[in-house]
Amino acid sequence: MARAVIDKIEMTTRLVAFDTTSRNSNLSLIEFIRDYLDGYGVKSELVHDASGKKANLYATIGRDDQSGILLSGHTDVVPVDDQDWHTDPFKLTEKGDRLYARGSADMKGFIATVLSLVPELVKRKLREPIHLCFSYDEEVGCIGVRSLIDVLKDRPNKPRFAIIGEPTNMQVGVGHKGKHSFRCTVHGHEAHSSLVHQGVNAVEAAAELVSKLKEIARRKRDHGPFDPDFQPPYSSVHTGVIHGGTALNIVPRECSFDFEMRQLPGDDVGAVISELKEFAAKRLLPEMHAVDPETRILIEEMTAAPGLSTPIDHEATQLAATLSGSNGTTKVSFATEGGLFAEAGIPTVICGPGSIDQAHKPDEFVALEQIARCEAFLQRLIDRVSQS
Repeated sequence: MARAVIDKIEMTTRLVAFDTTSRNSNLSLIEFIRDYLDGYGVKSELVHDASGKKANLYATIGRDDQSGILLSGHTDVVPVDDQDWHTDPFKLTEKGDRLYARGSADMKGFIATVLSLVPELVKRKLREPIHLCFSYDEEVGCIGVRSLIDVLKDRPNKPRFAIIGEPTNMQVGVGHKGKHSFRCTVHGHEAHSSLVHQGVNAVEAAAELVSKLKEIARRKRDHGPFDPDFQPPYSSVHTGVIHGGTALNIVPRECSFDFEMRQLPGDDVGAVISELKEFAAKRLLPEMHAVDPETRILIEEMTAAPGLSTPIDHEATQLAATLSGSNGTTKVSFATEGGLFAEAGIPTVICGPGSIDQAHKPDEFVALEQIARCEAFLQRLIDRVSQS
């Protein structure tokens, strides 16, 4: 019996209904996609995380002895906690010319459009295969796709290039900043607040370190290096989370804060960390150790995702530009899995429906016009790789 074709809107409806916030398992969604592909005779390869509760999916449509083109997207989404949504974030709502839901733009709209075209892909005779990659935990440091890349990178038929459908308003992205995140933990010495000279205030030491990071951030803003194709056109340094202290009348024993650097390709993250550590060693630790030699400051890297820089004259760029009808290229400041693919020898461009301005916000949406443009892009790709 012939399968009912699921169009791009219905497929988006189904995908956003899975709450794949990064803290949750994505297996229900992955198993849905696996079963959907299996219904068209397309076999999937699942690469699980250590817990077995999350997985990447990799599938090939067409010959599996050729390199082909990879279409890639992440299945996880950011939380909706404490956001003021006016619709159910996990139920697709169509209003006017927009589709509202968590992940509609970032990036289940793209994945849904790809999946809706699987029936046509399997029907056409492809000169070269189309590979599908759907990953987990992109939003928390491009973590999940790494295990899949480890599987692919040494295969003789690894994709010759990749197109990642992150939201770019269907412009062709050839570069993005890298992202490195860190946690700094200050271990001080607790005391009664009336006896501050007997304590080491971890919150105040952390505040001085945050202030030092702000100084570095201002220097990057004012003196570069610069690349005008990015917004902002410099490497950014940002402190986003801080925790410390027990009560106002206790000199706090511990404080930790998380910070990140989103660096231009080629900018040196290590130099920033070295400067921060030198400041801690010369300015803070001598004073801390004078009270308690056991006090310390730890700076640990949590995640690292490299930047992306694909030449404008690369075949991936040229093909994507032709498919999109774009006259130029763009660069994006947000990180993607593209830098990891490129490091593994799979050149990558970014091109997908929707705007990053709508991602991660309440009432996230993707415009129907963007989904239509994505579908047209993919139809042209199918025509390009088909024999007939």
